[in-house]
Amino acid sequence: MLVIARWKATLIILTILVGIFLVVPNFFSRTTLDSLPGWVPKNQIVLGLDLQGGAYLLYEVDREDYVDKRLRTLVSDVRRAMLENPRIGYTGLGVQGNGVQLRVRDLSQLDEVRSRLEELQNPLVSSLLGGGAVDEFDLTVSDEGLVRLDYSDAGLSQRVRGIVQQSIEVIGRRIDELGTTEPSIQRQGEDRILVEAPGLGDPERLKAIVGQTALLTFHLVRETVQGNTATPSPGTIVVPSAEFEGTFLVLDDAPLMTGEDLVDAQASFDSRTNEPVVNFRLSTSGARKFAEVTQTNVGRQFAIVLDDEVISAPSIREPILGGSGQISGSFSVESANDLSILLRAGSLPAKLTIVEERSVGPGLGADSIEAGEMASIIGAIAVGLFMFAVYGFFGLLANLAVIVNVILIFAVLSALGATLTLPGIAGIVLTIGTAVDSNVLIYERIREEAAQGRSAVAAIDLGFKRALSTIVDANITTLIAALALLLLGSGPIRGFAITYAIGIATTIFTAFTFTRLLIATWYHYRRPSKIAL
Repeated sequence: MLVIARWKATLIILTILVGIFLVVPNFFSRTTLDSLPGWVPKNQIVLGLDLQGGAYLLYEVDREDYVDKRLRTLVSDVRRAMLENPRIGYTGLGVQGNGVQLRVRDLSQLDEVRSRLEELQNPLVSSLLGGGAVDEFDLTVSDEGLVRLDYSDAGLSQRVRGIVQQSIEVIGRRIDELGTTEPSIQRQGEDRILVEAPGLGDPERLKAIVGQTALLTFHLVRETVQGNTATPSPGTIVVPSAEFEGTFLVLDDAPLMTGEDLVDAQASFDSRTNEPVVNFRLSTSGARKFAEVTQTNVGRQFAIVLDDEVISAPSIREPILGGSGQISGSFSVESANDLSILLRAGSLPAKLTIVEERSVGPGLGADSIEAGEMASIIGAIAVGLFMFAVYGFFGLLANLAVIVNVILIFAVLSALGATLTLPGIAGIVLTIGTAVDSNVLIYERIREEAAQGRSAVAAIDLGFKRALSTIVDANITTLIAALALLLLGSGPIRGFAITYAIGIATTIFTAFTFTRLLIATWYHYRRPSKIAL
């Protein structure tokens, strides 16, 4: 019979009131919400890139650049391995193609060479092989004394996957330092990273912050030359100066320290010159290394190298024992602040190149919101008029259920702190249509039962019961498709899938609980003998 228990009715009304309570924060500014008591919900729906403007950047790992740097490091590792006691004579050590090559003078030492270099193959855990290991390098030793360490395809692929994951973490820390709300940073394919920063007013600054590798190293300076005329001897590198155009510095190739030894970096001003600088603080092990270097090299210069450029090369006037230092150069306030952000967030494991970039202005985002609102209003009015024209008073009850349905969708989005995009608005508009579709099925079943001469209460009760399986089956199949889009899609597709999946769940709730409660309440007060639909 058409009877709803008091506790069920109370639970339905409380659910709707909670939904309204969760939606209300979206009508207030963040400042106002922060001033309210702690028990008041403060979660708001975050507008996506297409609704509030911002930056869209698609990066790709520069494999060639990474392999080149990795092979140069491997050359040093091979040289060190060959010079161990007993020393092994060799010639022609260097990068050849996609690997490192040398020739051993004494062929009787080939077994010892193989033993030493096998340790450099660097096994990597592969997520594609059930946790098995793949060698980063393939070692070949010929009987004629030619030795090669080549990058393996499986090793490079596994390394790139690790680089992408590490880069996502570093980029996230950098963007968080900028104060951008709800950035979206996700992997695309094997070697690409998609960055979306809604609401960011300076996309160029985002590019500078995100894309810079920020590999920081400290080296002792051997000499300074004008023009790139110096030929690096074994154990040295030639690096250009960022401060003085045309000036190059010859440095020890082995860094004294790296950015990993830093624990903090803050933009500040030099107390003597009042120029912007970056003050840094070292870890305990880094401070110990820095103290040892400065104690034994008083009077020499040491270079601070950022991404293959010397940004500062101060002289060591006295031992630095406190574990802190200062990076000075031709900094503006913003560039000093950006450098401190990069150093705090850590360096990228490899160079990233921009494959695609877009910026959406706030004006275009406002236009998108206006268009979405207009589409929603027109769709809702059209659906409402149709329901009233076909089903009369019952149509008005269905329209009220649709309004509650939309409120619950926004309540769930608010509670999750979800990002609403333009495709998400499309999902809400589509939900309005599918929501009344459930009511149409129920009302048509009620109409059929009434046409067979059943009483009003029997027609309503049977109409809801017999439409239930049809509506649940239809919505479950649609939900499966929405979940597939959510799990396999990305970007705008996920935005559509999220709102549509939530809309399906709220539709079932409003159709079979709220609409039934409204009709049961109407019947309780009117007590009609027949239903006229």
